[in-house]
Amino acid sequence: MAQTDHFIASDEIHPIDIVEAVATHHEWDFDRLAEDQIAMVVEGQWRSYSLTLAWSPREEVLRLVCTFDLDPPKDKLPMIYETINMVNDQVWDGSFTYWTAQQLMVWRYGLVLAGDAIALPEQVDQMIRNAVAACERFYPSFQLVGWGDTGPAAALDIALGQAYGRA
Repeated sequence: MAQTDHFIASDEIHPIDIVEAVATHHEWDFDRLAEDQIAMVVEGQWRSYSLTLAWSPREEVLRLVCTFDLDPPKDKLPMIYETINMVNDQVWDGSFTYWTAQQLMVWRYGLVLAGDAIALPEQVDQMIRNAVAACERFYPSFQLVGWGDTGPAAALDIALGQAYGRA
């Protein structure tokens, strides 16, 4: 039977409750900011990432925002924006943007749960893991463009290059 054949009324389980259960399972630091919002910190290889997940019942979307500090020199911002555009052409399940005023690189993704569908813990876990993986994958590229003498295409080659073997 298809997964979409198994619906639980949206009043029975709240999407943020599922997110909280996943965070608890992984022992991630989190704070339930409101009934419809949770914030957490997930450690990556390069840095810690701040994640906020919010549920919008009107749009029926579970929105994930994953951020990390990025404050490149102002003259590097055009190259950062070019890098973001190139990165977004390579990803399928979200997108990056840069919030200048907050000096944050942002990964955004929305899981549509229309028709009283609910998010499964595995889906939420995968959303979070994909967000952190995208930030980890492209963090070095943003660093090289922002503080090095590397252009966007060359910096992206590092993130997109295939690794052979293992350390």
